[in-house]
Amino acid sequence: MQDPKLLFTAVLEGDAVTAKRVTEEALAAGVDPQKLVSDYMIPAMDEAGRRFECNDYFVPELLIAARAMKASLELIRPLLTARGDQPAGRVAIGTVKGDLHDIGKNLVAALLEGGGFEVVDLGVDVAPEKFVAAVKEKNINIVALSALLTTTMPSMKVTIDALKQAGLRNQVKVMIGGAPVTQKYADEIGADGYSDNAAAAVALARKSVTA
Repeated sequence: MQDPKLLFTAVLEGDAVTAKRVTEEALAAGVDPQKLVSDYMIPAMDEAGRRFECNDYFVPELLIAARAMKASLELIRPLLTARGDQPAGRVAIGTVKGDLHDIGKNLVAALLEGGGFEVVDLGVDVAPEKFVAAVKEKNINIVALSALLTTTMPSMKVTIDALKQAGLRNQVKVMIGGAPVTQKYADEIGADGYSDNAAAAVALARKSVTA
C-alpha cells in the first residue's frame, strides 16, 4: 500500500488518477475512510483554498483539485453513508432564478464538498420553490445562493422570503455570494452570511454549522 499521505499531494496537485489509486489501496488495507477525508482530503482542499486566496492558485487549479478530491470521495462516500457517518453539514446550493452563470457556484460547491459537507447542487436558474423543496426533503441546514447579475440579485431576497413563508427560515443558515453581491446587501435582505470568494465560503459554512 502506498503512503496515504500521497492522497494529500494528489488532491492538492489535481492528480485524480493517483488520488483514486491511493484511496483504493488504503481502503483495501483497512484504513478508516473518515480518516482519509479528515486527515488528507480536507487539509488538501483547505490548502488549495489558501493558495487561491494568496493568488498562488487560480480557478483552474482549484477545479482540478476538486476533481481529484471527487474521484476519491466517490469511493469513500458510500462507505461513510453505510455506517451512518454524518457530514459536516448539508448544503443546498444554486444560482438564483433568472441567472445562468455557474462557474462560481460550481467552485464553491466543490470546495464545500472537499471540506466535508454534503452538497445538493440545484444548478442554475433555480426558483425559490426548488430551494424550499430541497430544505424539506434533504435535511438541509445551509442554503447557498449565487448571483452574477445585478438584475438577478432580488431573487435572493425572494428566496429568503419563500423560506420564511414555508416556515423553514429558522431551520437553515442562508449564505449569499457572487460578483455584484456585498455584505451590505446580505444585511439588507436578511441573509446570515456573505462571502466574496469560494475559500472563504467554506470557512463561513463551518462557522454557520457550529454557531
